[in-house]
Amino acid sequence: MRSVRGPILLLLPGSALLLLLLVFPLLQVAEQSFREYVPGGIGAAADKPYTLRHYLELLHPVYLRYLAAMIRIGLTSTAVGVALAYPIAYFIARRRAGRVRTLALGFLVAFLFLSVLVRVYSLELSFGPVGLGAVLSGLMGVGRNSREYAEFMVVIGLMHHNVPLSALLLVSTIQNVNPRLAEAAQALGAPRWKAHLSTTVVLSIRGLLSAFLINYAIAISAFVIPMVLGKGKVLFMSNLVYDRFGEVANYPSGSAIAIQLLLLAFAMIYLLTRLAPTRWEKV
Repeated sequence: MRSVRGPILLLLPGSALLLLLLVFPLLQVAEQSFREYVPGGIGAAADKPYTLRHYLELLHPVYLRYLAAMIRIGLTSTAVGVALAYPIAYFIARRRAGRVRTLALGFLVAFLFLSVLVRVYSLELSFGPVGLGAVLSGLMGVGRNSREYAEFMVVIGLMHHNVPLSALLLVSTIQNVNPRLAEAAQALGAPRWKAHLSTTVVLSIRGLLSAFLINYAIAISAFVIPMVLGKGKVLFMSNLVYDRFGEVANYPSGSAIAIQLLLLAFAMIYLLTRLAPTRWEKV
């Protein structure tokens, strides 16, 4: 019987660091969310009892509107971004090793190293008031300063990040799908588009799900993109967390919002990982 002592000893340093840098701070945030806040002070009052008031406040219609907008914008940007990234990943995955493939992969990787501030302000210059904002808002039938156009800008900003990341994540998934399966479907009379949908897309559904989950978690935790491109009309829960911690020093309220955001991410991941594979296994 092989000894497991060696692998366990190797896991101890990393596990200890993970507990110290991730689990312990999150436990501190969770504990702080149940504390009472005294206006005029900084953080929670140590001599006050625990309370659920900060979580009950999150049921107010104002908070629910912020939450609904964040979920809707996050889902829209992630779904469209993954859909646009799939053809890019397919093009790269089906290319033989060469200059075109190397340049395409390098271009996607370079995008990930680009500062989020550079991305945001480049989009602001391109699609804002000094760019194509007037033209696009006219085509959409909304004003440049409207909430609808602000939401559009936030969606574009989130897609600017998730498209290259999704493409990189999907390349290896598509490479593992045998292209002869689509060719066999075409040989049996299926149109080319249907052959790819019924073979390549279906067999890479787990990779699509992984790309969606990763990018959705990044989208709903975005801070700079809604703050700059949202123009104060579109705010995510992360912006509210910053306001509570940084502006009014209401740590308990900010902690409650942060825990709600964490639980929402866990719930979405659980539902998608449980329901999506079951749905596609029946296809």
